Amino acid sequence: MSAAVEEPDSAQDHEPVPPGSLVVGHDGSAGAQHALAVALELASGLGAPLVMVRSWSVTTAPRPASWTFGYVCTADELRQAVLDELVSGTEDSRHSFPDVDVSYRAPQGGASQRLIDLSRESRLLVVGSRGLGGFAELVLGSTSDQCVRYARCPVLVVKNLPAA
Repeated sequence: MSAAVEEPDSAQDHEPVPPGSLVVGHDGSAGAQHALAVALELASGLGAPLVMVRSWSVTTAPRPASWTFGYVCTADELRQAVLDELVSGTEDSRHSFPDVDVSYRAPQGGASQRLIDLSRESRLLVVGSRGLGGFAELVLGSTSDQCVRYARCPVLVVKNLPAA
């Protein structure tokens, strides 16, 4: 298994994904974990590489380890903190599929647009769905809705089923 952590560089935001890759959006939620499990299983069965993506903004990025009160982080430091959190938060799932070649991306910007951008070279885009229950359950979340409408590859929206 190979797990490449992309270096913090804004050029990686526009780098194409490896040919035939599956791309999965992961925001750290339970729904994203379920989507990741499905994406890993599909990637393993297809022998395809998997690219895990977590977009971020200055207000949503975790604080870097070097942060102290009053310190203003650089974009590179924030991107690295997002990558570190993505890698550590998905490590257990990733290790269950040692045959899958996994790489990580942490592009700055809105989740929908960043995933749609990466879909141009992807074989499949996998995203989670908000499980809101009742009538709201019939409505896709805004990210999954935008991806279904505008992605350049097939999109799989994985429903987060409630625990039994």
